[in-house]
Amino acid sequence: MNAVLDAIKARRAIRKFRPDMVEKEKIDAVIEAGLYAASGKGTQSPIIIAVTDKDFRDRLSVVNRDIGGWDAPFDPFYGAPVVLCVVVSEEFRTRVYDGSMCIGNMMLAASSLGLGSCWIHRARETLHTRIGQEMLQKAGLPAEEGHYEGIGFCILGYPEGEPPVAAPRREGRVRYIA
Repeated sequence: MNAVLDAIKARRAIRKFRPDMVEKEKIDAVIEAGLYAASGKGTQSPIIIAVTDKDFRDRLSVVNRDIGGWDAPFDPFYGAPVVLCVVVSEEFRTRVYDGSMCIGNMMLAASSLGLGSCWIHRARETLHTRIGQEMLQKAGLPAEEGHYEGIGFCILGYPEGEPPVAAPRREGRVRYIA
């Protein structure tokens, strides 16, 4: 079988991570995959903010938990030591699609490198908080409200235990018009 198709079929959402930090080379490889994602008119609009500082990551987790309505000590980043936040300037009409492709590429790359990943929502709401604005500032981006839209978080780390097995694919989801 084709290595790309194998990676697509093997990738699963991981929701339990070991605390070990991911090597920078692997983080960079995952980010590079995101940078090569398709984008509307080839604009390469997504910006990836890599959060590897544990204190800042934990503060992001608390905000994400509060936005999601969970109680402490729940961690919506499932213990993953790396959080990649994908943001896109609101000037791009295809920002949600471009950012989604970026996160999809990163998740596939993570799986191919033996890492676990999971798409975590609430990045949009996070940018409207103090810590979201702080994250933009730390990344060297304008922190004015409304300039960027948070598309999603891609969490990374080494999976704790075996990855889940893929559920059988539902029938009837393909239609040909020939």
